[in-house]
Amino acid sequence: MFENLVEILKANPRKIVYTEGPDARILASAARLKKDGFLTPVLVGNVDEVKAAAAKGGFDIEGLEILDPATYPEMDKMVEEFVALRKGKATAEDARAALSKGNYFGTMLVKMGKADALLGGATYSTADTVRPALQLVKTKKGANLVSSCFILTRGDEMLAMGDCAINISYEDKKDKEGNVVLTAAQQLAEVAVETAKTAKAFGIDPKVAMLSYSTKGSGKGPAVDLVREATAIVKQTAPDLAVDGEMQFDAAVSPVVGQLKFPGSPVAGYANTFIFPEIQSGNIGYKIAQRLGGFAAYGPILQGLNAPINDLSRGCDAEEVYQMSIITAALA
Repeated sequence: MFENLVEILKANPRKIVYTEGPDARILASAARLKKDGFLTPVLVGNVDEVKAAAAKGGFDIEGLEILDPATYPEMDKMVEEFVALRKGKATAEDARAALSKGNYFGTMLVKMGKADALLGGATYSTADTVRPALQLVKTKKGANLVSSCFILTRGDEMLAMGDCAINISYEDKKDKEGNVVLTAAQQLAEVAVETAKTAKAFGIDPKVAMLSYSTKGSGKGPAVDLVREATAIVKQTAPDLAVDGEMQFDAAVSPVVGQLKFPGSPVAGYANTFIFPEIQSGNIGYKIAQRLGGFAAYGPILQGLNAPINDLSRGCDAEEVYQMSIITAALA
């Protein structure tokens, strides 16, 4: 997988901004990318602090761009654009305070075209990475929400799983008058379509299983109804996508069980892209695959934004930072 992504980056040079420049894991990845030469890192932080941390760790970052919000020459322009993007929700003073932080500053670098992609979360929480992205970069045209996908690999086998990190559950969204403007099923369907697109970007021909504790009506309840309705929406909005549901996990992955429980389905028994009905089962599911199934898990890869912005685990190591840098930039 990474060989293909590196070839993409060699053919399409990209610049990635790290919001936590002084972090040793970030510096290790930046130094490695500098040596490799197929992706250009930009480090956010106080120049002296970043250089001191690099020297302490023995990381060669000579010549890499280090941008400090406190001394950034285009800060006034950045503040002005921030205020315009927030449309009355932030004063110039609010904007300057927010942009003094690496997560907001780095996100604005992407918004202003100074970088193609962003990777954060080595020290910031997921919320602190996603919030600036939603406020400044915003969702792409046609997207109603941000979701996430994990790519799992084991040898030559590749799977996609969503959403395992962002959307806790799916509830109808209503306007101030109480009218439903976006149903829970529409949201889950959008996650499925976006996850299939991400799967394709990584070379997976998506066969999408909409997971449930029921297969083709074997169970009842609101959670089953949600998945069934979402499946119908996906089939309508993405008619060329191989998708079926609702189905249990065994029906999704075992050809014998799948065709017994869901006869004639092009997905049952052959699924490689799995959509979970809420975050709890999604998070548990991908970690079971990782820890007991021997899959390597890459993500969360954020979906629905206008630019590639991804979140690291605060427990990540330098290798994970390097790998997620390649994944994030390749999506640009």
